[in-house]
Amino acid sequence: MKFQYKLVFITSLLIFFAATAEAQKKQKVPAEKDMSAYLMVYFKDDTHGLYMALSKDGYSFTDINHSKPIIAGDTIAEQKGIRDPYICRGPDGMFYLALTDLHIYAQKQGYRTTEWERDGKKYGWGNNRGLVLMKSKDLIHWTHQVLRVDHTFPELADIGCAWAPELIYDESQKKMMIYFTMRFGNGKDKVYYSYMNKDFTGLDTPPKLLFSYPKDVSYIDADITKVGDKYHMFYVPHDGTSGVKQAVSNTINSGYQYDDKWYDPEDKGCEAPTVYKIIGQQKWLLIYDIYRISPHNFGFSETADFVNFKNLGRFNEGVMKSTNFSSPKHGAVIHLTKKEAQKLADYWK
Repeated sequence: MKFQYKLVFITSLLIFFAATAEAQKKQKVPAEKDMSAYLMVYFKDDTHGLYMALSKDGYSFTDINHSKPIIAGDTIAEQKGIRDPYICRGPDGMFYLALTDLHIYAQKQGYRTTEWERDGKKYGWGNNRGLVLMKSKDLIHWTHQVLRVDHTFPELADIGCAWAPELIYDESQKKMMIYFTMRFGNGKDKVYYSYMNKDFTGLDTPPKLLFSYPKDVSYIDADITKVGDKYHMFYVPHDGTSGVKQAVSNTINSGYQYDDKWYDPEDKGCEAPTVYKIIGQQKWLLIYDIYRISPHNFGFSETADFVNFKNLGRFNEGVMKSTNFSSPKHGAVIHLTKKEAQKLADYWK
């Protein structure tokens, strides 16, 4: 009997230590009051690599590697190039990156013998099928995995593209939700969502349509921000021009209401909307990639209520500054603590 008690006690200790070790693996998630910096991720067409820039105020950004990639696309992507980076912090305190696995100049740079991987007439522009998934606890050392969306489920075998993945944690499902642009063959681009597996290496659920645009046109590049009990999704319909619209829902993956209003002030085509909050204030900045100007640039609008937006202009044409870089593409911004930002700056000197 004593032996059984000892065995139960030892087993309980082992369970306790295992649970403690598992808990220690998770990093504490800082609250907004603990934040004092901003991290922007972006890419450039000429390198198809990943870039990062830091800011103290959310308005003036400095590239941490003097406008050079911190990670080369040919080291992490099947197509030897990445596009459309998105970053977020998970509920476990880890940093998550999702990127498009695509190189649009791969033929010119000798990575393949054709313009696209497959016939452009059948599969359209780009016609990639992969996403790059990355994970880090310190923003310096990253694991990475190429997710071939077409290999995950049989019904996805003939998809024409998988673009611009973004991530948001679904509190009701206790899972990371990934959503991205996808089309079948050379059909219309639409936005789909799925749930990631626990290891952040693959999809747990088949992609489902996130939103239905009322017209038979392509729509791409969704970005979801939760404010209070509402989910604000900005996206880009190819509806006569390429610009930014908004749909709002009470739930994370359904019920988004169509709004006909254009939310960007640009007279040139723009895409890739993302939103970030100004620390300690009821202000959010909407970024959009103005791809139909040369050189490329970001535009910014500021809002307090997601109804009225103030045009802040483009980088280096108003209050927004990029101090040591130009021609950024497809940006996303998160908050950092002072310690996290300093560690990243020190590492890249």
